Amino acid sequence: MAVTDLRAKSSPRPGVPGELLTSHLLNTLDAVRVIRARVGDIPGMPPEFWTSAALAALLHDAGKVPDGFQGMIGNLARQKPVVWGERHEVLSLGFVRLLLADLPAEQRDRVAAVVAGHHRPFTSGLERASKLPLFTQYADDRPEDFAGRFTPASPERLTALMEWLHATGRRYRLPFPETVPAHDIRQLADAAHRQFQNVMDRWEWELPPGDAGGTTAVLLLGAVTMADHLSSAHAPLAARNPLNENYPARLAERLAGKGHALRPQQRQAADTLGNLLLRSWTGSGKTEAVLLWATTQIDDLAARTNGNPRVFYLLPYLASINAMTGRLAEDLHSPDGIGVAHSKAASYHLARSLSDGCAGDDTDLTDAAAKARSRAEATKNFRELLRIGTPYQLLRGALAGPVHSSILTDSANSVFILDELHAYDPRRLGMILAILGFWHRIGGRVAVLSATMPTALADLVTRALDGRTTLVQPPAELQPPVRHRLHTRQAHLTDERSLAEIRQRLTDGQSVLVVANNIRDAIGLYEALGPFCVELHGEGSAHLLHSRYRRMDRTAIETAVRKRFASGTPRRPGLLVGTQALEVSLDLDLDSCHTSAADLEALVQRFGRANRLGALAPVPVVVHQPAYATRGGELWADGVYEAEPTLHGWDILTRHDGRTIDEQVITGWLDEIYAGPWGRTWAERVEYHRREFEAAFLEFSHPFDDRSHLAEVFDRQFEGSEVILRQDHDDYRTSLEQADDKAVSRLHADQYLIPVPSWCTSLGGYDKRLKICVVEGDYDEHLGLRAIHPDPHEKYEPGEIL
Repeated sequence: MAVTDLRAKSSPRPGVPGELLTSHLLNTLDAVRVIRARVGDIPGMPPEFWTSAALAALLHDAGKVPDGFQGMIGNLARQKPVVWGERHEVLSLGFVRLLLADLPAEQRDRVAAVVAGHHRPFTSGLERASKLPLFTQYADDRPEDFAGRFTPASPERLTALMEWLHATGRRYRLPFPETVPAHDIRQLADAAHRQFQNVMDRWEWELPPGDAGGTTAVLLLGAVTMADHLSSAHAPLAARNPLNENYPARLAERLAGKGHALRPQQRQAADTLGNLLLRSWTGSGKTEAVLLWATTQIDDLAARTNGNPRVFYLLPYLASINAMTGRLAEDLHSPDGIGVAHSKAASYHLARSLSDGCAGDDTDLTDAAAKARSRAEATKNFRELLRIGTPYQLLRGALAGPVHSSILTDSANSVFILDELHAYDPRRLGMILAILGFWHRIGGRVAVLSATMPTALADLVTRALDGRTTLVQPPAELQPPVRHRLHTRQAHLTDERSLAEIRQRLTDGQSVLVVANNIRDAIGLYEALGPFCVELHGEGSAHLLHSRYRRMDRTAIETAVRKRFASGTPRRPGLLVGTQALEVSLDLDLDSCHTSAADLEALVQRFGRANRLGALAPVPVVVHQPAYATRGGELWADGVYEAEPTLHGWDILTRHDGRTIDEQVITGWLDEIYAGPWGRTWAERVEYHRREFEAAFLEFSHPFDDRSHLAEVFDRQFEGSEVILRQDHDDYRTSLEQADDKAVSRLHADQYLIPVPSWCTSLGGYDKRLKICVVEGDYDEHLGLRAIHPDPHEKYEPGEIL
């Protein structure tokens, strides 16, 4: 039968034929069914949503039947592979037109748009497209032009494929006609042309306000591209969440073993259905409370949607991901069941997995094995039901298109936990609030937890979620432990008077946490204090931790830090110097804290790492006045924190010098700041950016427009960028492209990544193939990245970043 001669992919290695086209289409169809079982019924989507996804999955690659494509992938005898120059998905529209002739036009056109859009954007606006848009390539063609582009094609193969598609669709109870439609390659090309005209009529211009078709199209596209990844990678999705119905009983048993029971706020969180705001002091079991809440949402959403909800645990800093992953793996007894979302590797594999060798894909025709690996790696981004990441990594779904739409579809009917949602800057917070609202509209449940959530932030989150939130906090009669005594110092943290005070604490046998506002100060403090500490207390007593390490080195440092200072372990003297990267995730307990002044939300996180369990009498937390400098025409504390709220906070701190404090008191201080003129202006700016981002990115009025050029903008506005060292380039490439190769010690490529400010990428060279910036840098595994040296006119200064 000629259908068995058609291939969908190139040979992955010599002697092994490429995947059969029919196998690939059937696998993609089956994958849609798997995805439907996971995602469930999405609110606001038309009832035929999953039927449309199945139809698009079955037909998406049918246009690979021409000799041009088959020859390009090496499937024609005695013909050397050459680039075909046409887009197979455009010819696939002919199969849509002929096999779905009896379908309502609106549904057929929706399926056609997804089929046509599963590799390329349709338009590119005023921006230069990264790949030639389909409308640019084919908009002026007449029917006879289509016939010329897509011929020749074997009549036997075409007939066999059409009959197989018809039989398969009928077997799967899809709305196909009773008889196989008449066809030859000219009829198929004419049908493709007519359907392409319909696609252009619908999607060439921006949709009118209120047209929900764009959102439906994006989520459908996401379902089909995710199914395409699954079918090509032959990798199953996890079926059981490590956070499941057994967690409440296991937690209760663990607490009982220590003589404890669930706290009131934990029980209330467990009983809450819907979005949650959890405000509770550090060390009060917020993580356990929100996991109890999440198990309740999982059960409820599964019953409501007939799906298997995913849980996304989102942290404010990329650098905190590893620590939280380790903690949850231990708490849930699931060392292999928790996924880690790493944006750079994910973007690389998602983009590369979509390349099929057609014109303009910027891939080597002989590189089928690498593309097969990328398809497998892309699937891993969706495998686990519990994943750790940052809000930014999911925000990338707003870029839509073939690469990012699957992120949006995967987030439907999911559970989102935002641990220590900070006020951020107004633009970034506005973007996060906008995506929270979108998740809410497509069936998601959101929890925001913080030790000191100010009322202004709680109000903004509630507004973004249509007013549907429940605030849970400890009952009034349950007073927070008094763990800290506040002291303020006029001397900067790096001043010799400050160093002398810290040395005295080390001499007295204390464990001392020192938190600077920038890396330059942190490194200087460590170099000034570390040798003194080691001389007193031995090797392994002094540590430095900030965000500019390779991930592998940061992991090693975090392990050593936990070993020395973990909560619940015997107290040992020592020194830990760091930056804001210490503020979340690491469960540490030291005897005292010295910190540069910053905004109060950052300070309370730092305080929380001293006397965390309240086992000591109130310990000293010493806040040092920062240095103010102008940057971009505005004043900043130590070059990092906005001056006005920092100055207001400093005024409050000095009024309470010498007093004991707790998180409840600090929440009141925050409310004082946010209720003032600066706070009101801040809230207005946040709301403006929320509405702006929602209108520009989440209404999907132009869903098939090319947004790839905005990926770099996202990088700049959030975590900056990530780079690799020149010396690591070869190892990074090997690890990225051969992730399962034991020869690379099972190191994943992301272990070489170093987070940097986005402007640092201009100091290095961009590797287009690996999609990463490569820099020459002064790097030390203990001190981190100290300098980048590509250009005598520009250099990296660690004082400018966190």
